Amino acid sequence: MGGLKIFSIFTSRNVNHTNNNHLLPSSNNPSHQNLIRNDHSNSTNAKDDASRNPVFNFLQRFMSGAKVDGGSRTEEEEKVYSWLYKFAQSQRDLVFEYVRSTERGLSFKEAERRLKENGPNVPLQYTFPSWWHFLWNAIFHPFNIILIVLSALSYVTSDSPNGCIMLALVLISVCLRFYQEYGSSKAAMKLSEFVRCPVKVQRCAGRVVQSELIVQVDQRDVVPGDIVIFEPGDLFPGDVRLLTSKHLVVSQSSLTGESWTAEKTADIREDHCTPLLDLKNICFMGTNVVSGSGTGLVVSTGSKTYTSTMFSTIGKQKPPDDFEKGVRRISFVLICVMLIVATIIILIDYFTSKNLSESILFGISVACALTPQMFPLIVNTSLAKGALAMARDRCVVKSLGAIRDMGTMDILCIDKTGTLTMDRAIMVNHLDSWGFPKENVLRFAFLNSYYKTDQKYPLDDAILAYVYTNGYRFQASKWKKLDEIPFDFVRRKVSVILETESITEDRSSQFSGRFVITKGALEEVIKVCSFVEHMDSGPITSFTSEEQKRILNLGEELSNEGLRVIGVAVKRLLPKSAQSNRNDGPIESDMVFLGLITFYDPPKDSAKQALWRLAKKGVKAKLLTGDSLSLAIKICHEVGIRTTHVSTGPDLELLSQESFHERVKRATVLARLTPTQKLRVVQSLQSVGKHVVGFLGDGINDSLALDAANVGISVDSGASVAKDLADIILLEKDLNVLVAGVERGRVTFGNTMKYIKMSIIANLGGVLSLLIATMFLQTDPLTPKQLLTQNFLYSVGQIAIPWDKMEGDYVKTPQIWSENGLPMFILFNGPVCILCDVTALFFLWFYYEAYNQMNVVFFRSAWFVEGLLMQTLIIHLIRTEKIPFIQEVASWPVLSSTLVISAIGIAIPFTAIGDVMGFTELPLTYFGFLLLLFIGYFTVGQLVKRIYILIYKKWL
Repeated sequence: MGGLKIFSIFTSRNVNHTNNNHLLPSSNNPSHQNLIRNDHSNSTNAKDDASRNPVFNFLQRFMSGAKVDGGSRTEEEEKVYSWLYKFAQSQRDLVFEYVRSTERGLSFKEAERRLKENGPNVPLQYTFPSWWHFLWNAIFHPFNIILIVLSALSYVTSDSPNGCIMLALVLISVCLRFYQEYGSSKAAMKLSEFVRCPVKVQRCAGRVVQSELIVQVDQRDVVPGDIVIFEPGDLFPGDVRLLTSKHLVVSQSSLTGESWTAEKTADIREDHCTPLLDLKNICFMGTNVVSGSGTGLVVSTGSKTYTSTMFSTIGKQKPPDDFEKGVRRISFVLICVMLIVATIIILIDYFTSKNLSESILFGISVACALTPQMFPLIVNTSLAKGALAMARDRCVVKSLGAIRDMGTMDILCIDKTGTLTMDRAIMVNHLDSWGFPKENVLRFAFLNSYYKTDQKYPLDDAILAYVYTNGYRFQASKWKKLDEIPFDFVRRKVSVILETESITEDRSSQFSGRFVITKGALEEVIKVCSFVEHMDSGPITSFTSEEQKRILNLGEELSNEGLRVIGVAVKRLLPKSAQSNRNDGPIESDMVFLGLITFYDPPKDSAKQALWRLAKKGVKAKLLTGDSLSLAIKICHEVGIRTTHVSTGPDLELLSQESFHERVKRATVLARLTPTQKLRVVQSLQSVGKHVVGFLGDGINDSLALDAANVGISVDSGASVAKDLADIILLEKDLNVLVAGVERGRVTFGNTMKYIKMSIIANLGGVLSLLIATMFLQTDPLTPKQLLTQNFLYSVGQIAIPWDKMEGDYVKTPQIWSENGLPMFILFNGPVCILCDVTALFFLWFYYEAYNQMNVVFFRSAWFVEGLLMQTLIIHLIRTEKIPFIQEVASWPVLSSTLVISAIGIAIPFTAIGDVMGFTELPLTYFGFLLLLFIGYFTVGQLVKRIYILIYKKWL
């Protein structure tokens, strides 16, 4: 699978950038060079100078920390924007010069030459990560490397048991991570709709007299300068400047996320103020024709199109994980401490024993004792446990690190469609021209939907459902359909011609005869109306311009409330009129305007509760959507998201970087966003706001933000690209699952921090105590075998930590890795462990007179037990800010582990195993001393804990 390549908008480090040196087509064309040069002479000179100086470029990246500025476009995007705007602003004759083409099209020979020059017309290539890629990432963890090196040194010094133990720990950790991530990750997606798609292209042929030919070529073979012919259903094979158009309507949902369509026309020259995706004479790669037809000049193909440039950031922009960066810093610090302490101990031991091999073996044992050997296993077990728990909540966790990131997440960006709402239309009301409910409006809308057969839309189903569930009886069987004028995106309305002859109720006699019933976009229905009537109680009146304006304002008010509005009109026909040709046009004219039908996409019942629960846990919600601002505000009111600060994509385009970041920081609702704007919002929150951002989306237009977010979340019914790029996939569209995920993430993060802080303090304190004892005794406080046994028992006891619980207050707020928190935590708590060990050392030195060579066996036995018990009990002091065993008790797995390991450690000196290891039995008075020692240890530790919390306002 590793060798398989697909064409995808997903980019990785494996992408071949050979053809990206010239971003735009015809880069050697003087006209094109002038376009770019004139537009960017003031804004890109500094960037160009920096790019020419690799040393400066490196230093700039190093000093910036590889941060992503969410408020700025990349240089490639700026070039694409400039290129497309110049075509949109240019006259039809001039656009051919820019791409070196003619109105006849390219010759076959020239097209073949350009295909070799520019490469196939496909998005960037991506190589699927193979199994060894996941295995490599699982193995090369800093602590795994340390354990592997120490294991190798153990084998070199003939300490095979210790080497086997460390390799076993590495193997278990690697297998856990490899199995989870390789089993659930199927990297990247492919744009199947872009591959092997036939396109009609106009080419010219002939040696003397050239003639124009319409040929079909594969989408991969389209080149800049080709003239393409398109009809309903066709995909645009590249970025296209329209040459001719006839009632052209295009769907841009793959780019904007909006369900509405866009009208396009060739007979217009745009200006620079128009948002890029609103350009009327430009069509983008990947969008499709809904209705109408036309021709267009291909100006960009492949990786040089707006779509490919927009998605080229995927896989590159995800910010570095602070947790992983912190772990690497810890590992480097421990390596340095390990080398220094081990070297000192080896030298001291060698000068006293004069045995170099034994000294080196003891030094390696000390290095092993300093290493948190269980760290990879504890972390991966915690994450895998969280993944299994989320699987029970019907979530697929593709990246184990996402569980931990869920716990640190403090902002959740949400796309509206399918996440906050039910993603279906529900009819709300039927209103007359004055906004009052009228049954006749519903009657004729129902008859239109009931007899409409050409194509059923969700709005028709909503009308039918409303009528049936509310008990209306409109006797559809008494009507007969004569004809139908189907919906199209030019007229934006649908009409049916119905007839009824027998009506038994007297008050319904007004419905006998033949009628044209029309419903559709409000402004289009108003255009074909000459009259307005209250059919229940009022006469027909002329439809004045004032009436039309009033109804349009009414429709706008309803739209601002988040409702979708359509108009309904009717016209009584003479018998012969019903036989007219549907294309005559007058049938849909001089109609009587009846009223409006309103629809609503309701929010999910669980959305408001889930967002409230997330807010209580310190996770703020922001709505990032491609829909209209009024609709977004309506949804937010329903689900409890504040709308005091709102903005739109076109407004963001006009802001400077500083203003952009400030607007993003304050806004809770951002509407009419393009995919790149969603990406920049997420990046701004991360880089400038220093937030850990989650993004919940399910469409192609969400893929950039999903990839850049710290936690990308999608649903199983989402687009393939969204699911491929997401870290977590919800099998049910219920936001309450996210609340549970946040709680589990914080428990996982908390247990991980417990282990990190506890193990570093215990190991570092233990090693420094060994150094002090070595200098006092002038001999090894423990033999290598005893030290490794103690370390092994202590490590096994820590396996229960992932099953520990966290205090309720801890999971109420986001937990973020602090660079300065760990050193200060060690500085406060490390001396407490050393004080405990030194107290035991002095007690053994003076009370039991264990300072001479005769009592060294007793000293080692006592030191072994004390050290093991201290390292085992420290988890109970570290795990909670309360008083351990009194105010807060650990989970039963941790308690059981503590009891079992402590019992084994105490029993070893009294068994045959103790004899083999060089131990001797200990008196009861020593255990009385240990009881007093650990009471004092917990007392002093709790006092230090309160001082630390008083200063830093938190514990873990």
